[in-house]
Amino acid sequence: MNTTNLYPLLFKPVYKDYIWGGHRIPELYNRETDQKICAESWEVSERPEGMSLVRNGPLTNKSLHDVVQMLGEDLLGTACKGSEFPLLIKIIDAKQRLSVQVHPDDNTATQFGGEAKTECWLTLTGDGDSSVFAGLKPGTNAETFKEALEAEELEKMLCEVPAVEGEAIYIPGGRVHAIAEGCLLLEVQQNSNTTYRVYDWGRIGHDGNPRELHIEQAFNVINWDDTAPTPSKPKPMKSKGSNSWFKLIKSPYFHLTRCDMTSTETLKNDPSSFQVIFVTKGTVEISGNGTTEEAGPGTSCLLPAALKNCSITPKGTASVISITL
Repeated sequence: MNTTNLYPLLFKPVYKDYIWGGHRIPELYNRETDQKICAESWEVSERPEGMSLVRNGPLTNKSLHDVVQMLGEDLLGTACKGSEFPLLIKIIDAKQRLSVQVHPDDNTATQFGGEAKTECWLTLTGDGDSSVFAGLKPGTNAETFKEALEAEELEKMLCEVPAVEGEAIYIPGGRVHAIAEGCLLLEVQQNSNTTYRVYDWGRIGHDGNPRELHIEQAFNVINWDDTAPTPSKPKPMKSKGSNSWFKLIKSPYFHLTRCDMTSTETLKNDPSSFQVIFVTKGTVEISGNGTTEEAGPGTSCLLPAALKNCSITPKGTASVISITL
């Protein structure tokens, strides 16, 4: 496929039935699935354990891996290091709280193994009644953490942060964290599935046994000096026309911005990076190179880096998240 045939790519969601999950994702976003638990929807993924398949256009049923191999830099952009899609994008529905866990960062992954994983969470619904745990309370060290773990009082060591709709929380590798019950989040992360589970609230798994913990691995990668993050409130950006742009997260691994829309937004062609558009509210038409796809709430659309003449047109009002490198 040459660049003249590129178009906006939509994918089939990959659902995960983790024990803590709910069923709000298909209910809120009008999706059909027979799964009783939809803890996560992997929206854009090149992971073999949850591979995205294209659901529109000439590339229908092609895996994202095959598309990346086929298009290379035309899809990924010049800023992408390596030949794999660098991000994993998910929706998370926590009916119960998730385990307390930690991921390696680039340095500890090199030192101890595993894949580095920095991520961020954007709260999709909620007024602060739900929360997340992120970072350690001041004075916490390996010894006091271990004592709290053995006493099953680990929550006392963790900082609790309200989950407020539209706000984002950055979780670098090394930061101890957990998502509490009631959260519905968009998660953007490095392309990794390395998770070290520290504590699981005494939960019993599907097999009737406690789920596996990874204490030694976790202690190797925890950043003991890491304290509570400050949620990233949307920061207004310079905007032309009637649409309003806001900066959410800017990191070495991904950038998130939000556009509140009342009129067509022409997207600047940037060959350095692909762009993933996630629709949070309303319905939009996403166009590129003469192809237009309608996208309602909860839809993720991948725009290849070399795709030209891209625009987003709301039907009424809408809000979208833009994810780039």
